[in-house]
Amino acid sequence: MLHVSDILIERHDLGSFAELVEAVRTHARKERFLRIDVKPPFADTPENWEDVLESAFTSAAGR
Repeated sequence: MLHVSDILIERHDLGSFAELVEAVRTHARKERFLRIDVKPPFADTPENWEDVLESAFTSAAGR
């Protein structure tokens, strides 16, 4: 299971929400489930951030 908090802890180089979305897509190829357990701390995090992360995970998981 992929936790958003694990990505944020492992990837200190992420500087934006867009970079987090790409990281979620990358990890989705190796994981089966996504756990959205924390709100990303980026200034560009949209209001619908949970939907965006879930969509990124789902769309990349099948590849």
